[in-house]
Amino acid sequence: MNIGIVGLGLMGGSLGLALKKIPKKYNVIGYDHNKRHQEDALELQLIDRLAHDFAEIKTCDVIVLTIPVDAIIRTTQNLQDIHKTCTIIDFGSSKEKIDDAIPQQIRPNFVTAHPMTGTEKFGPTAAIEGLYDDKIMVVCNQEKSAEAQHKIALEIFSDIHAKVVFMGAKEHDRHAAFISHMPHAVSYALANSVMKQENPESIIALAGGGFKSMSRIAKSSPTMWEDIFRQNKNNLLESLNTFNQEMKRCQELIEKEEWEKLHAWMSNANKLHDVL
Repeated sequence: MNIGIVGLGLMGGSLGLALKKIPKKYNVIGYDHNKRHQEDALELQLIDRLAHDFAEIKTCDVIVLTIPVDAIIRTTQNLQDIHKTCTIIDFGSSKEKIDDAIPQQIRPNFVTAHPMTGTEKFGPTAAIEGLYDDKIMVVCNQEKSAEAQHKIALEIFSDIHAKVVFMGAKEHDRHAAFISHMPHAVSYALANSVMKQENPESIIALAGGGFKSMSRIAKSSPTMWEDIFRQNKNNLLESLNTFNQEMKRCQELIEKEEWEKLHAWMSNANKLHDVL
């Protein structure tokens, strides 16, 4: 089976590594508009070979779009002449606008998915083995996918050891705003607030594990996350408003020196670990 991966960064490169472990089943063909990414992907053996023309990708049995959401939406318009048996999978971080943008004549070919995994690093050099192992793969609006394409996608997800969860695109985007997108916004805000108050030497000398853990994802690609924030704007704003209310509550309890109530507020937050 020829698998064409469009976008050879963390997600696409790691997918290539996973599929290349089954060489008798998958032939991995990579495509990226960035010349350096192409060279790195080959050197790191993330793919079997490069496609230098997008037309070659369109001849693949399966096309996986591991590129930013806006680029996925644009690319869907260039896939309207694919073979009727082709399976297209997108890994976009927000799903509703992608789902709405897919041309109706090829909607049965699409499986819209979102792997709930990743790191703050990006580019082919960020690719790692086992990125998808035991991680959640959300599949949205599966009823819109043809049975054959749905089956192929699930087989691939099984082969990379991902755990599949089904939900609607609208539901996914709201959950993703609270669980993924809002934490990124908070991490960026934390990093900016500290840098405005502290000099680099103090940050290096005093920053402990807690700060490093919370600020780690502030190293994520601004280009990618601007795209995600734009596409999931309304859900993100709702999540940020909820977060700001909690921060305001914490601030008020400290100002009023209501330490018992502050303790109860923190204890309630501890319950999250019962879920995780």
